Amino acid sequence: MTLTLSNSVAIIDSGIGGMSTLTYISKTLPSENIIYVADSNYAPYGGKSDQEITMRMFKIFDFLLTKKTKLFVLACNTATAASISNLREKYSYPIIGMEPAVKPASKITQNNEVGILATAGTLKSAKFAALLDTYSHDDINFHTQPGVGLVEFIENGDTGSEELRSLLIKYLNPLLKENIDTLILGCTHYWFIKDLIKEIIGDQIQIIDTNQAVANHVKNTLLESNSLNQTNLGRVEFWSNSNKSNIKEIISKYWINNNAEFNFMGNWQI
Repeated sequence: MTLTLSNSVAIIDSGIGGMSTLTYISKTLPSENIIYVADSNYAPYGGKSDQEITMRMFKIFDFLLTKKTKLFVLACNTATAASISNLREKYSYPIIGMEPAVKPASKITQNNEVGILATAGTLKSAKFAALLDTYSHDDINFHTQPGVGLVEFIENGDTGSEELRSLLIKYLNPLLKENIDTLILGCTHYWFIKDLIKEIIGDQIQIIDTNQAVANHVKNTLLESNSLNQTNLGRVEFWSNSNKSNIKEIISKYWINNNAEFNFMGNWQI
């Protein structure tokens, strides 16, 4: 089905972590109108059941369909693992999810020791287990580490405190002891602390995330459906249900694509 150019690309995350994905998509597709929904009042998703997350996605999708959305991006590994199958059954729109970059890491690693830092919700999911099973073999060892509490720091705008550094050291040390040469960031939030992670693990370890790959996937999907907007400059609308008084300041800190028009639409409650 050919969609009108006025329709928007929607990006959904449990909070503001998916702004890393938003940055890549807005730069890759500068003419697209984008609506970002931060479900911050329900973050993090890691401790919630698949059913709870799926119900949140249903409500957010229904809200976004009133905004003439043409394509959905789940910029959250946990939400993807918990709900994408049900979403694709219910909605007849392109839905692109996120998953840890296990396949790229398996091709890049030199010593076959790969670390994965992700939320507990992602690591315990059946979808992630199937992903590991697909790309694991006798030569490659994947070492997983849940990053409990990291999302909360980032949601509060903290990307460099000593408390955050100490927690990261606690989580990264077991991976370093496994002599990893590749680290997968299995949560979109973690992109915002990539520099701090690099300081701890050093330049010799490659860090992989999937943001550019997702942006390319969005572009190719729109091209295939003849619905890519290639005229004028796109507009970004940001919707949040956060109850933080400084949410606009936190959002401004994480928004780095100054070439796009950015509009904070205020609070919504669903």
